[in-house]
Amino acid sequence: MKEVYDFLKKCGVFYIATVDGDKPRVRPFGALNIFEDKLYIQTGKVKNVAKQMASNPKVEISSFIDGKWIRLEGEVVEDPRREAKVSMLEANPELKAMYSADDDNTEVLYFKNVKASINSFTEEPIFIEF
Repeated sequence: MKEVYDFLKKCGVFYIATVDGDKPRVRPFGALNIFEDKLYIQTGKVKNVAKQMASNPKVEISSFIDGKWIRLEGEVVEDPRREAKVSMLEANPELKAMYSADDDNTEVLYFKNVKASINSFTEEPIFIEF
């Protein structure tokens, strides 16, 4: 998991794909955290992406840097605990201008059933599951 986290942090921006009815939706994300040995992302509950993940928690992530790309598939699970939100905001202080651990909008989600691969055109792929 740490290798996936490190790769995505190095990228800075990664893209999450969800499903909206019968249409794919992709948008950039940047906030990540490891909390209690789980990989977390953050969004606002009022956003369409949060509604899409609540309806269908299966998502994919992709990003690219330095001639390598990552693909990750898994399921997200909302963690409503304040401690998880505080940890995310501490790890990503730029979010504090928009979110609070005590507002009704901040949503943190962790991944489960993850299958990831880090690929390039010149090296063998690295496969990671957690």
